[in-house]
Amino acid sequence: MTDPATSLRQLPRGRHGLPREQVVASQRERILQAMAEAMVEGGYVGTSVAAVLKKAGVSRETFYEQFRSKEDCFEAAYERAVQQLLGRIAEIDTSATEPDSAPELDPADRMRRLLGAYLQHLTDDPASARLFLVEVYAVGSEAIARRIELQELFVDRIVDVLDARTAEQRFACQTLAAAVGAMVTGKIAADDLPGLLALREPLLELVVRGGQLYGQALA
Repeated sequence: MTDPATSLRQLPRGRHGLPREQVVASQRERILQAMAEAMVEGGYVGTSVAAVLKKAGVSRETFYEQFRSKEDCFEAAYERAVQQLLGRIAEIDTSATEPDSAPELDPADRMRRLLGAYLQHLTDDPASARLFLVEVYAVGSEAIARRIELQELFVDRIVDVLDARTAEQRFACQTLAAAVGAMVTGKIAADDLPGLLALREPLLELVVRGGQLYGQALA
C-alpha cells in the first residue's frame, strides 16, 4: 500500500537525472494524495485547485498537464484509492487454507481477516478513505454510481467467504455490506479511527449469529 507521507515526497531540486516518466509519475502521485488531504480540510466543494497545488508542491502548469479540471483530478484520486483498497483486500488469503500444513480456516476466521484488512486500510489512510466514502457524494451521479460498484465488489468478496449460494443469502450479504459502509462512513466523517477498528468484532459476531442466513459456510 502507498504510504501517504512517501507519496507526497518531492523530487530533488535542480538536475536530478531522473527519467521523464518517473518525474511525471511522482508528480501525479503527489497531486492525487494532495487532493485527498486537501478535502479533509475543505471538503470537495471547498477545495480549490490552488489548495491542491500547495499541498502537492507542484505548479499550476504541471497540474493541468495531467488533469483537465478539479473533477478530473478527483476521479483519478478516487480510482487510485479504490485500487489501493482492492489491493489490500486481495493480499489476504480468503481461500480457507493457510500455507503448508496449517489447518483450514473456519468461516469466522476468514471473515475476521476480511473485515480486519478493510478496516485497517481505512485507518492507515483516512484521507483517501474520506475521499471515496464521504466526498464522493458531493461530486455527482457518476461518482456515486462508481461508489455503488465498489460496494458490490465488497459484496462479492463477502459472498465468496461465506459461500452464499441463494438469492436470499446474497441479499443478506448486500445488506451487511451496506450496513458496514454506512458505519465506516460515519466513523471516517467523525475522524473516529479507534471506533473504526472497534467495529470488527461486533460485525463478526453479527455474522456468526446470523449463521446460514448469510451463507452455506455458516450452516
